[in-house]
Amino acid sequence: MIEFRCCAIVPTYDNPETIRLVVDRIGRHLRHIIVIDDGSGEACRDACLAIERDGLARVFRLEVNSGKGAAVMRGLEEAEKAGFSHAFQIDADGQHDLEQTPRFLSAAREFSTHAILGEPIYDDSAPSGRRAAREITRFWVDLEVGRGVIHDAMIGFRVYPISQTLALPLKSNRMAFDVEVCVLLAWAGVPILNLPVGVRYLSSEEGGLSHFQPLMDNLRLSWLHTRLCTTAMLRWCFSFIPRSVGLKRS
Repeated sequence: MIEFRCCAIVPTYDNPETIRLVVDRIGRHLRHIIVIDDGSGEACRDACLAIERDGLARVFRLEVNSGKGAAVMRGLEEAEKAGFSHAFQIDADGQHDLEQTPRFLSAAREFSTHAILGEPIYDDSAPSGRRAAREITRFWVDLEVGRGVIHDAMIGFRVYPISQTLALPLKSNRMAFDVEVCVLLAWAGVPILNLPVGVRYLSSEEGGLSHFQPLMDNLRLSWLHTRLCTTAMLRWCFSFIPRSVGLKRS
């Protein structure tokens, strides 16, 4: 039995107005926090350096913006080196209800073989386009892993079992990473536990910022689901081969 040791991983790309608040609130519940600065500009870089200087988190910087997936994987690698078994990945944009952190940690400790995924509960601040995009993604993910296994594959509020996640053959480095890692965890036999968490979209005055690129990220997601659906179909077809061979031999 591996001892449950959990840290937080906070990937950030130009979130200078929210990163410290997020780290401060996480620090009420988790002692060890890893911030991955994904090639941010000067303002966020300085905010991350101040967080590290004040002893609130360890900060690692990617000199070139490489995408959320690359940042999260770097964080997982650093967490594994430090001897952690699990990582609570929380986005730096301040959208999620961080008061739910203890409940997620308790579930991760109790169900240590599981991946704990947030299921967003939106308030009126959520743009209708974002809601629609998530419903489309849910449709495809249901085809890939089975209906209801993953309630939301895009939310950045989740607990990963580190060794199982690092072993996945991931190909996505940017926004599509969140979806791919969920699907591959399910395919690898890692049980999924979905827990609700409140989500509020911040205004620009509050530091709300989206890095979603409608054209490129939708193209990446489309290509991802093409790959995953094709693979899911092949997995389904191949699952009948041993049974057929056995029947013929008998």
